[in-house]
Amino acid sequence: MTHELNLFGVYFAPFVGDLLRAALGFFILRGLLARTRWLARVWHPALFELCLFVSVLSATVYLT
Repeated sequence: MTHELNLFGVYFAPFVGDLLRAALGFFILRGLLARTRWLARVWHPALFELCLFVSVLSATVYLT
């Protein structure tokens, strides 16, 4: 069973930890895609980045 995260007396849901891990993975992937200029080939970059973040978040939740 998962427990709340205690940070200086403030309790956070375990999902916050998943969000932080997903954000780190997202920024790494986004940097790699920008460096290879793959994001320039996407029709709607903002929508693509949203879908990429949701995919990374769902993989993070699934793996934890």
